[in-house]
This record gives sequence, C-alpha cells and structure tokens, in this order.
Amino acid sequence: MHAAQREQLIIEMLVERGFVSFPELDKRIAASPATIRRDLEKLENSGRIIRVRGGARLARAEDVEPDTGHLRGVPFHENLSRNRPAKEAIGRAAAQLCRSGDSIIIDGGSTTLQMCPYLAPLSLHVLTNSLHIASALLPQQNTSISVPAGTVFREQNIILSPYESDGTEGYRASRMFMGASSVGGHGVMQTDVILVQAERRLIGLADELVILVDSSKFEAPTGHAVCSLADIAVLITDDRITDATAQMVERKVGKLIVASN
Repeated sequence: MHAAQREQLIIEMLVERGFVSFPELDKRIAASPATIRRDLEKLENSGRIIRVRGGARLARAEDVEPDTGHLRGVPFHENLSRNRPAKEAIGRAAAQLCRSGDSIIIDGGSTTLQMCPYLAPLSLHVLTNSLHIASALLPQQNTSISVPAGTVFREQNIILSPYESDGTEGYRASRMFMGASSVGGHGVMQTDVILVQAERRLIGLADELVILVDSSKFEAPTGHAVCSLADIAVLITDDRITDATAQMVERKVGKLIVASN
C-alpha cells in the first residue's frame, strides 16, 4: 500500500469515527508500526489530524488559536471571478434539484451563490451562513432566510462559530449545498479548520449533501477533510472534468452531474 493510499484510509477512518486507535490502524493498514507513525506525523504536520494517547483524531476548531475574523484561503471577491461561466452552470444545475417549499442549507461560497437567481419561484426555507447569499435572496419575497449565530469573517463574508450552539440545532433540511477548496480521494477539503467544524455541523442537519465544485477543484491542493466522498449524495461539476476523475467520482459518490456552460 502506497503512502497516499495509507493516508487516504486513515482520513476515511477518522471522518467516519472521529477517533481511531493505533491498534485499529495497525490492523487495517498493511504497513509496519513505524511507517504508520510516520504517516500520522505527516498528517499532523499538515494540520489535518491530532495525535492523542493511543491513536489519532481529526483536527477541530478548538485546536487552533482564536481568530480575529480571518480564514485561511482565497478571499471571496477573488474567487468570485474565477471560472465564472462554469460556476454559473453548476449553480443553475444545483437549483434544479430544489422543489417548491423545500427547507435547504446553502453554505457560503462563490459557486453556491450562483444558485440564488433560480430560487425565487420555489418558496424555499433557506439556512445560510453567507451574507452574500442572504443578500442575494432578500429581494425574493417568498424565500425565507435564516442565518446562524457566530462571528463574521469579512474576507469571505461568512458567519461561523467554533461552538456547538449556533442557533441551528433545530433546523432540518432536505439538502445541503456546499462548495469546497478541493475534492479528491481523501474526500471534500477546506483550508481552514474553523470552516470545517462549522460545515460538519451543518451537514448533520441535512438529509443529503450536494457538492458544487468547478473542475479545477479536483487539481487543487488538499487541506482539512470535511467528509468522505461516500457521504456525498450528488456532486455537480462542469464539463471540463477529466474522464479519469469522473470515473473516480462515479465510483464513490451517489450521483455525478456534469453541467455545461
């Protein structure tokens, strides 16, 4: 088993369980204990896991110092113009999954924002952590909008809380629509652990997870794992996705939708 395969297996086990013991890793991974320890050290140095007594767990928001309103990653206004035609096609395809009267979650992002123009006729109930998305939905008289409690991160115009109670606990959604900084064999990735923590809570409020990513996100560097590919009901991307990547996605997610510009 190659190093990348071992790392992928470790992350998948942690996404599924939250914590895995060293004996479990030793049993599941075809490598020596010394090799597994090196893999864990590499994953910890990248900020994706925390090694604890007896095993390892995924990195959480509590593992980083309190922030003053800044997230790692590209600011929203820079992301908005990148691959804009592809994002518009993806947003249009995602909106077509919504049904009249649905309760949904739209996570903040430059691709999920592109859903908004198509939602007005549907009388939706929308929970969003994005001020941009809330603003885009405000003119839609029949769209109900809710936002969580937390801190506003200005560069992304997003509301996040590192704490369990953010006012969303009683909300239930048919689908959550979410972007990502990258997607690959390790799963859905984001660059900041505070964002990861908030998104995991939101995923738990929805019956299905829909991922919206343009094809460049399959080539982007990895970060912190939000969830595995097996957790995705639908992944929507653009028609520049390679055949090899499409085949990988189709093997692991519920459904792949390729949106044309």
